[in-house]
Amino acid sequence: MIYLIAGPSHTGKTLLAQKLLERHHIPYLSLDHLKMGLIRSGTIALSPTEDEALTAVLWPIAREMVRTALENRQSLIVEGCYIPYRWQQDFSPEERAEIRYLCLVMSRDYLLRHFTRVRQYANVVEHRLDDSDFTLDTALTDNAEALHQCRLHRLPYLLIENEYPREIDL
Repeated sequence: MIYLIAGPSHTGKTLLAQKLLERHHIPYLSLDHLKMGLIRSGTIALSPTEDEALTAVLWPIAREMVRTALENRQSLIVEGCYIPYRWQQDFSPEERAEIRYLCLVMSRDYLLRHFTRVRQYANVVEHRLDDSDFTLDTALTDNAEALHQCRLHRLPYLLIENEYPREIDL
């Protein structure tokens, strides 16, 4: 089984992937790690904040890694904000039957009430060197857009509204 965990920055994608790894012993691919490897190696000349351009580079690589895992009947978790909302178009119905997708989205009210806490949990799994571009305004905009896109493309999402769920299973 393949698990795709998507969503805006700071919604808990990496933490969920880490918990799934620990619970089910399924390896995960962090698209942020892939992004930074490509940037730091000089393979791509993009900055870490060029999301659309990064998606255009990262998704084809991740997509083919998913295909390889499917062909080999291996389980894999792929997490990151670089999974396009149109991801289903890239797979056959048979392949899609082996893929579970979830987009984590924080509601406007949740962010307004808990933004300071969200920032405090930013380094639970990974340590961000520079998190200055993550503001309440960017969080509100990015989460509203993610919710809109999930509804538009009829994708499953978990809307975090009151308390952050302790357990999320796909």
